[in-house]
Amino acid sequence: MSEMSSSQDSLKMKLDQLECHFTWDLNKDDLDLQNLLSRLQEQVRLDLPGAARALSSIGYVKFLLEHTKEALTNLLESERLVKENLGDNCEKSLIVTYGNLAWVYFHRENFPKCQSYLEKLEEITETLPTEPSSVPEVLHEKGWAFLKFSHDNGVKVFQKAVELDPDNSELNAGYAIALYRTEPDISCTVDSPAVNQMRRAIKLNPNDGVLKVLLAIKLLSYPESFMNEAEKLVETALNDAPDHPHVLRYAGKFFRNHGSVDRAIEILKKALKSTNSYFIHYQLGVCYMTKKINLNKEVQDKSEIDKARNQSIYHLEMATQLKPSFIVAMSALAVQYGERGDPKDRERRELKEAEELFEKVFETAEKNNEHLNTVHVDYAQFQLYSKRCEDSAIKHYKECWTMYPHTREGKKSAKKLMGIAQNRFKLNPNDQKAKEILELVQKAKGEMSGDTRANEEESF
Repeated sequence: MSEMSSSQDSLKMKLDQLECHFTWDLNKDDLDLQNLLSRLQEQVRLDLPGAARALSSIGYVKFLLEHTKEALTNLLESERLVKENLGDNCEKSLIVTYGNLAWVYFHRENFPKCQSYLEKLEEITETLPTEPSSVPEVLHEKGWAFLKFSHDNGVKVFQKAVELDPDNSELNAGYAIALYRTEPDISCTVDSPAVNQMRRAIKLNPNDGVLKVLLAIKLLSYPESFMNEAEKLVETALNDAPDHPHVLRYAGKFFRNHGSVDRAIEILKKALKSTNSYFIHYQLGVCYMTKKINLNKEVQDKSEIDKARNQSIYHLEMATQLKPSFIVAMSALAVQYGERGDPKDRERRELKEAEELFEKVFETAEKNNEHLNTVHVDYAQFQLYSKRCEDSAIKHYKECWTMYPHTREGKKSAKKLMGIAQNRFKLNPNDQKAKEILELVQKAKGEMSGDTRANEEESF
């Protein structure tokens, strides 16, 4: 083995022991890197908290995109920001950035520079009372990296960090958001871990408007007695941070879920002025879908209904253009395509357009093993109401219900199946397919255990 090769092997062994993006086993293979890059750049552009962390993550994404020179630029800017913000107390906060820099210089075959950053890290490590993997600043950055990069939302990482530094407001906020993302609203209870942690984080930092709105969204699944608290949280956040894009986007989601769709649209349009976000376009698309449904119940003016549908289609198209792998937006868009045109015309162009999009949606959802419950229930709706094909609708409602009975979509599918069965019994008390549907639903309900089963039954 040559001297150069032996030296490189030694460097690589040291690099593998570092705490940084390159060693954290982030789920990068299935990531939409360009979309992730846009979100991180938005955080820096809007000068939101954690800009230095975002720049370090941007450096890693740039490396994955094979733009190593740009990766270095972003990592060095991250280093500069940390030093500028923290001064002489910045060493622990530079561990991850220095690790990333060492890796990038190694891949660029600038081994002296790589070695210099390894030496910086060794100097920092010598001053630590523990390993870098147990340093709260490192865990903080690792937790946020998992939130951005991985389906593992960093709960365990933030939990460990909070145990080490229990009164750190930023760590508590990260832990709260990680729990929020992993806890479905459908299973949210009064003593929910996510809600308890959000309350603690807000107590530590009463100015965190984003957490206030996220807590309000959670409280929507609570009894009605919690609604005053939820509304007060949102209004306080909007008053304190009227232009904060994340406060606005989540406030829009809150008001839509709360039934105030016009208020939600107003807030989301304001948010759209500062950032052309796929998430905001999606929320607006869903808002206009809700408005269309409400108009269908309230007015006979077809032009108003069509206008709301067209607005929904516009924003859903924008969302899918900005994020081509956005499965739930594509699925919702396909449903809207299917509703356009004359419902009596079974061969209309809009139906073919919807079918083609659904093919793409199923392919993407199955490939990524994500959101199949949403796609099945949306496709069933399309088959039932746009194509008037009840048998196909039943097939996909069954798929959703049997595979995902505990989800919101699974419950919706069960309700739809029960409704279809009851309608068929009215026409024919001996309808065999209706009997099969009832047997399927009852069997699946019987397989649920304890309180979960009781909760599912109450929702039918």
